[in-house]
Amino acid sequence: MDIIGAILWPIKWVIEAILVGFHWLFTFMGLESEAGLTWVLSIAGLVVVVRAALIPVFVRQIKNQRKMLEISPDLKKIQDKYKGKRDQFSREAMSRETMALYKKHGTNPLASCLPILLQMPIFFGLFSVLNSSFAGLSGVGLLDEQLSREFGTATLFGIAPLGATMLTSDGNGWVIFIAAVLVILMTASQFITQLQIMSKNQSPEMKASPMYKQQRILLYILPLVFLFSGVAFPLGVMFYWFVSNLWTMVQQFIVIRNLPTPGSEAALAREARLAKRRQRRGLPEIIEDEPGSLAVEEPKKPQRVQPVSKNRAKKKGGR
Repeated sequence: MDIIGAILWPIKWVIEAILVGFHWLFTFMGLESEAGLTWVLSIAGLVVVVRAALIPVFVRQIKNQRKMLEISPDLKKIQDKYKGKRDQFSREAMSRETMALYKKHGTNPLASCLPILLQMPIFFGLFSVLNSSFAGLSGVGLLDEQLSREFGTATLFGIAPLGATMLTSDGNGWVIFIAAVLVILMTASQFITQLQIMSKNQSPEMKASPMYKQQRILLYILPLVFLFSGVAFPLGVMFYWFVSNLWTMVQQFIVIRNLPTPGSEAALAREARLAKRRQRRGLPEIIEDEPGSLAVEEPKKPQRVQPVSKNRAKKKGGR
């Protein structure tokens, strides 16, 4: 066993355990054991388990993005300080000050990529499991010889094997067609997810930073990765990636709607929704105390009426 195989072995064991668990559940519910639908739903179940386990990492990513937003002005000052200086001493000084700023605020730009990085071993593990099953080999764990053979021969819509790729389609036009559709869907879902972050969940300060320009470049580069790499991925792996992209898109929509970046277009839209909701319920109005913060306007207290004695009241009545 090579080094990569040794690293992937425990990951493949967990993947097989989850797939077999969902496969047993769906066959218990009445689906056929060797049917492609059963295994496709098992792959979708794998996505749910993996992405649910990564929710704490995603929350950490959101907090890191908030911190990166807070230090964006300081980061720009450092970049302006060494702008146009290309000597080695200036580059090292700029790198030291930048890292010191990250350390001070407890953040790191690489933390934003953590959910993707943690999913890559799962992705390659599923790729290896599918290839082994497609070749007729048993798995490393609960995916025994019979289940592995069923997984390897399972077909999508009864016409395209889950383990087939565009390169190994053997002239099967349906494999090429379904793979092309999945590539388009994967690319579109990835683009929409990144676009809603760039267009709605960025403050004006963030849009003026160099980091925003880099993100805009990645917005158009990342979908190209799917277009060129999709030809080598099995249909089952591509389906996993597409369902994972759908999860990310819905998750980002919920976060942007309910926990938007302060000062962003999404934050202004949320404030408007809350104001209308409070107005319908007859609650106190929400006013801005500071930029990015909200305060509730206290209802005005009625002026207290001073008690009047009987003699004084008679005098007033006599007048």
